[in-house]
Amino acid sequence: MKIPHNIIEELIAQAQKDAPDESCGYLLGTDGIVTENYWMENIDHSSEHFSFAPKDQFAALKYARSKNLKILANWHSHPASPSRPSQEDLRLANDPTIRYAILSLLDGEPKLNSFKILNGEVVDKEVHL
Repeated sequence: MKIPHNIIEELIAQAQKDAPDESCGYLLGTDGIVTENYWMENIDHSSEHFSFAPKDQFAALKYARSKNLKILANWHSHPASPSRPSQEDLRLANDPTIRYAILSLLDGEPKLNSFKILNGEVVDKEVHL
């Protein structure tokens, strides 16, 4: 998956704004190239986990379809931990068709990786920043 620099900058700005809570959303695009960040509210308002409101998920899917885009990744931030899936992230990664991107803000050095997760196991990692 390719994530343009301007989208990465958007993710960093949003994650910094939402900190200390995790920030989250979907990365939309086509042919493995992200063209939009679709931010969604972390309804848990937590620094250690996130949840989307079902109505926001449906709105994101409707929006993507209206623009002929696909949901390429679910993304969230880790305000104070590394860019790797937590045990909870692995447990909740139940869509084998998308990637799971994690933006770490640990030590003020943003790092962005995305992962393919199947049956609770990381099977592929891509470094984006």
